[in-house]
Amino acid sequence: MLGDDAELTTAVRGAQSGDETAFRTVYRAVHPRLLGYVRTLVGDHDAEDVASEAWLQIARDLERFDGDADRFRGWAARIARNRALDHIRMRGRRPVIGGDEAELTGKPAESDTAGEAMEALATGSTLSLIARLPQDQAEAVVLRVVMGLDAKSAAETLGKRPGAVRTAAHRGLKRLAELLGGDPESGGGLDALPPQREPRDRAVTSASVTHTRARTQKDM
Repeated sequence: MLGDDAELTTAVRGAQSGDETAFRTVYRAVHPRLLGYVRTLVGDHDAEDVASEAWLQIARDLERFDGDADRFRGWAARIARNRALDHIRMRGRRPVIGGDEAELTGKPAESDTAGEAMEALATGSTLSLIARLPQDQAEAVVLRVVMGLDAKSAAETLGKRPGAVRTAAHRGLKRLAELLGGDPESGGGLDALPPQREPRDRAVTSASVTHTRARTQKDM
């Protein structure tokens, strides 16, 4: 197990025992990537609120979770996806997400390989492009690359077979490579993440989620 994953696994287990510091560690480790996933589903405007709802459920149900860091990321992604789909159903359609795709489509592509698209997934503008992919491709790309899930965990999150997720991710990355055109200005490591906005008044912070978790435990 990688060092970061080992630390996250330890933090998850501590949070399950009621350690508020451990829960804050879990939140800080997972929230940026989870928020990026939610943004591809519901758009920038509603992402913070939907992610907050997901964290409230994660805090409430954490004691019933069983697994390591990778399984936790997949479990959290499923909760976030369900909250996002509920939000989309209430609004009636998947949102159009900001970002100017036209300025990239005119650039000549030096390569159509998926690898070049993966190199650029750290930027906010690229996440906007991901959201313009067909939903199955957008979710597969974000779960595999941004959330860091393997094909099996991503498939469990989406309710699909691993092979279907691999195919959707490959097609999505290929399309992104065509859009990005190998532009070196848009590059970035896979470990980098899009900048987070300051939480709005209704957004849930790690402290408020921890407080809610403590209150929930007292009510049990």
